[in-house]
Amino acid sequence: MQDTKEKLFSEFQAPTTQEWLDKIQVDLKGADFEKRLVWRTPEGFNVQPFYRKEDVEKLQTPDAMPGEFPFVRGNEKNDNTWFVRQEIDAADAAEANAKALDILNKGIDSLSFNIPGKAVSAEFVEKLLEGILCDCVEVNFSTCKRHSLELAQILTAYFETKGYDKERIVGSIDWDPMEKIVMKGKDVEPLLQIAPQLVEALKDYPNFRCIAVNAVSLNNSGAYITQELGYALAWGNEYLQQLVDAGVDATLAAKNIKFNMGISENYFMEIAKFRAARMLWAQIVKQYEPKCDCACKMCVNAVTSTYNMTLFDAHVNLLRSQTESMSAAIGGVHSIVVTPFDAAYETPNDFSERIARNQQLLLKEECHFGIVADPSAGSYYVEQLTTAIAEQAWKLFLKVEEEGGFLAAIKAGTVQDDINATNTKRHTLAAQRREFILGTNQFPNFTEKAEGKQPLAQCCGCASNDETAYKAVSATRLAADFENLRLATEKAEKQPVAFMLTIGNLVWRQARAQFSCNFLASAGYKVIDNLGFPTIEEGVAAAKAAGADIIVLCSSDDEYAEYAIPAFQQVGSDAIFIVAGAPACSEDLKAAGIENFINVKSNQLETLKMFNEKLGIK
Repeated sequence: MQDTKEKLFSEFQAPTTQEWLDKIQVDLKGADFEKRLVWRTPEGFNVQPFYRKEDVEKLQTPDAMPGEFPFVRGNEKNDNTWFVRQEIDAADAAEANAKALDILNKGIDSLSFNIPGKAVSAEFVEKLLEGILCDCVEVNFSTCKRHSLELAQILTAYFETKGYDKERIVGSIDWDPMEKIVMKGKDVEPLLQIAPQLVEALKDYPNFRCIAVNAVSLNNSGAYITQELGYALAWGNEYLQQLVDAGVDATLAAKNIKFNMGISENYFMEIAKFRAARMLWAQIVKQYEPKCDCACKMCVNAVTSTYNMTLFDAHVNLLRSQTESMSAAIGGVHSIVVTPFDAAYETPNDFSERIARNQQLLLKEECHFGIVADPSAGSYYVEQLTTAIAEQAWKLFLKVEEEGGFLAAIKAGTVQDDINATNTKRHTLAAQRREFILGTNQFPNFTEKAEGKQPLAQCCGCASNDETAYKAVSATRLAADFENLRLATEKAEKQPVAFMLTIGNLVWRQARAQFSCNFLASAGYKVIDNLGFPTIEEGVAAAKAAGADIIVLCSSDDEYAEYAIPAFQQVGSDAIFIVAGAPACSEDLKAAGIENFINVKSNQLETLKMFNEKLGIK
């Protein structure tokens, strides 16, 4: 069999990279290779249309082994398993306990309790954890940062009482005051002094971490992948440096830091992000000369993004979060939280939480994603992305360090300005349909109604009354602008009707009618497509009979010179008249009084706002 294989492959000569490029140039028929095929990513680097073995041979990432420094290929040698984590609102200890016990029988092996600061007490914790074997499941806690030390002391006393093996306690306390500065502009700098005491309180629990880096907040604010990673590294390094400066042993300090990171929809780049993150963090920790390489392991809890979630066509959120959780699983994270698909407009219910759990269980138990260590290793594309993302994130990390570190940068507002600028840019791109949101600005569900759904306001959950002292990150979900527009349309006395007046060249009229239907349905208009009309007169008559508020002429560029002006004159003031496209005769049409054109270069959001204004919809 081996001889047969060798003979088979010897009969075919492998083409060189230059031969591939020569063939591509022929197929491009003179088009520019760089413009047509090279992807210029928002993250600041270019992606080639293909990679080959020689591209990877010059990289360092394939040289590492799973479970070995710098951990680019994962923290574990033999598998890729992760914790399936679910977050629980623990305002009521008994209810939260009952829910936890229930979901532990449904595939969850990592619990995350959000406890109000005023509720923190030994009695509350005992009731909350009753019947939960904390040495068998991961337990994570979040509370007011001012009560985190008290919670840590209560937990250690509880664990002692239960007689747990300290090494078997796996979990964390989500203590991250700097997140309040970044996201809310609150002056909580005095709270940073608690960090050494927190570490001291939990020093006997080697697998329980108490210092969090909540870069997931940046992800949910629209940050690009390299921004989230670069700032996360600087964020973690700031905590690490402060702990070491306060006299905490570097090994102990590093082992107490946990990263909560988001997962965006960019499938392969997210896989590469987590690989690059481990590699870079390992290099950072190594500079502090820890006693063992195990302190250089990056512990990441990955959370599917809320930034790209939608209120309309909400079940598409399942597709988004499924590919996101796949990225995190393949990328080798410690734990994953899948945000329920309805989180954008309501408190998740039992059904949506069950679906979110099962999304992970399918990957773990049926797709076996947890069995193979670093399953993406050796992929030319992923290895290249890992290196490219690492390079860009490292540049940002060094920039922050030059500014005096992460704390200095967020007090100066440079981090917030950067994230806000990216968020603004992405909203602009979405408005122009240059960043697609499936079901929102592309291929909306024509017949869907909100049925009372309203976007949920984002809340940090803290009752702090501190005055705003610094700049804050100000972000809304990417789809929010379109959703507000569509909700306003639904509140109108009458749903606007957009009628496609299709005439002339079959290919062009169908293509432009389809484009226009998608364009206008994004505002919640009722769209009526048609097979085609033999004359303008018949088309206009049919539109008026349908009660059209908007009439869209769909034809070819050449035929617009013939059809557009007569159609516009017959429509008159009875409806908004639109020409689909950007024909060469546009100036002549404008001179005749035609004002409205929609095409791929239109700012969809601003155009729809203008139509709503003309229709009297506010």
